[in-house]
Amino acid sequence: MKLSELKFDYPEELIATTPARPTRVMWVGESSVPIEISLNDLIEKIPAGDVLVINNTKVLRRRVFTDNEVEVLFLDKLEENESSNTWKVLFPSKKYSTGDILNLPKGFKMELIEKGRPQVVKVTPAINDNDFAQIGELPLPPYIQKARNERHNVEADESWYQTAWAEVEGSHAAPTASLHFTKNDIETLKAKGVHVVDLTLHVGLGTFLPVTVEDLNDHQMHFENYEISPENWNLILESKIQKKHIWALGTTTTRVLESVARTNRFKGTTNLLLQPGSDFNIVDRLLTNFHQPESTLLALVAGFSGLDKVQNSYKWAIQNKFRLFSYGDLSVWLK
Repeated sequence: MKLSELKFDYPEELIATTPARPTRVMWVGESSVPIEISLNDLIEKIPAGDVLVINNTKVLRRRVFTDNEVEVLFLDKLEENESSNTWKVLFPSKKYSTGDILNLPKGFKMELIEKGRPQVVKVTPAINDNDFAQIGELPLPPYIQKARNERHNVEADESWYQTAWAEVEGSHAAPTASLHFTKNDIETLKAKGVHVVDLTLHVGLGTFLPVTVEDLNDHQMHFENYEISPENWNLILESKIQKKHIWALGTTTTRVLESVARTNRFKGTTNLLLQPGSDFNIVDRLLTNFHQPESTLLALVAGFSGLDKVQNSYKWAIQNKFRLFSYGDLSVWLK
């Protein structure tokens, strides 16, 4: 598909800077005409015997500011010795040269080793998870920082930007569809006979990088680590055989389920790009936030539910002032 087909305009004031409680839900059913329902209505719509799949990843506190307020996102550790370690990072490095040193909090020094996207840096002394817990912040999307006119997190982001079941550390962004649900919501679903199963997908570098090609087939997706237990996968397959619906809470769970269907591997990495023309072999219902224009996440929704339906539904949502993006409202789509 063409990137320009995923473009839409929206008022800046619709960018959510805090979560709303209760959230608003746009339901796009078989008629293609969106309606608004409550979160309780949505929970009622998920029948006993169906499967809800959730992502149990936990967001890392890996966003660090230098002494001159340069924002650095630490991605992957490459190597380590007694005195230093090297990392892949993302930061605005245009005005810096290799060999330049930036000062981090607590006396850490960061030397630029290699430019590009991502960059490679050496940190002295070696920095570790305990250090990030003291000096790091959760990596909120830049559009939230811009809308707030504040680059640093507020204290409440520590709970707002983690899911209620965040467990396995490894993500650089939250699976934001899950932010709408509490543990009580999950227990309510289980009590009525809905199978709730988890998997892990650690959101990686790709979520921060814009698509720079017009033809999405030319876009290079980055690999992300995932895992699902054989028991959970077998339950999903058995439910499919019994004609039950599989509800994916978020695009991250969708990518894992459709990746496993293609590879039959329960653990590994995926760079699966889903778009119009892609097969969705597992997921029947998609619960997801409103995504940014010209993003691979929006392409996934368009592939799942149809480009025209997505374009028209987004127009309706914006006209009805639904809140957008990571802290915004929820949408539900039928395949």
